[in-house]
Amino acid sequence: MELAVLLSVGGIAVVFVLVVIYLSIRVVQQYERMVVFRLGKTDESMVRSPGINFLIPIIDRPVKVDTREQFIEVPSQTTITRDNAPINVDFLIYWRIADPLKSVVNVANFPGALQGVATTTLRAVIGDILLDEVLSKREQINEVLRVKLDEVTERWGGKVTTVEIREITPPRDVQDAMNRQLSAERTRRAVITESEGNRQAAINNAEGQKQSEILKAEGERQAAILRAEGFSQALSRIFGAAKDIDEKTMALQYLEALKALGASPSTKFVIPTEFTELLGPISGFVGKAMGPGTAK
Repeated sequence: MELAVLLSVGGIAVVFVLVVIYLSIRVVQQYERMVVFRLGKTDESMVRSPGINFLIPIIDRPVKVDTREQFIEVPSQTTITRDNAPINVDFLIYWRIADPLKSVVNVANFPGALQGVATTTLRAVIGDILLDEVLSKREQINEVLRVKLDEVTERWGGKVTTVEIREITPPRDVQDAMNRQLSAERTRRAVITESEGNRQAAINNAEGQKQSEILKAEGERQAAILRAEGFSQALSRIFGAAKDIDEKTMALQYLEALKALGASPSTKFVIPTEFTELLGPISGFVGKAMGPGTAK
């Protein structure tokens, strides 16, 4: 009987020890931080790092905080621009917990609080911007929203890393006007492109014609130069050949001329001065050419 009691007490003790160990040991993951409340109080020293952590059962109450980057989707919100144009905007907010203690102590539901602040901040930001700027300056709006949300969530221990507007839907009449404007802009660009092509083609044709005329004129000039050079070379050759003719050759030419004159029925003759100058030097040559009987 006593043995059974001892076994029962021993079993209860073992179970109690196991329960205490279970309640005392907490494993914190790498992406987590654990805020420990001891008798309802906590501070910076009670924030535990990843790994095995030991708690005092019943006295300590742990709260784990996920420090990974997360996102929330803000559903489509109807906002009014500065020029009173209603538009629908939906966007994403990427955030993470930077201060685990503040995220546990200062706010009960960080994602819900962030979404509520995001909707009011969006209306305030869009209300200060014209419709055209809202449609064309999406990146600037993203940055403004991120800065304003980050300022608000800092007291909650959060950090807003990125804000991305996914879609901006303007009213139907504004969309129709934008489509007409886009069509007109495309038509204008097509006309400009066509006129620019025609102008460039005309310039190319004129340039080609000018180059053709220049080449033609250059060819004619080169031909004239070549003809002049050929004529000059011919004159040079004639002059050179004339310089090489000796007096005997000239005398023979004059004798041929005299034969032609003797055969002519004319009674008057014009004798060149050069002929009289050649009579002296060529008289012996003429005598030899006519023979001894003729010389007498």
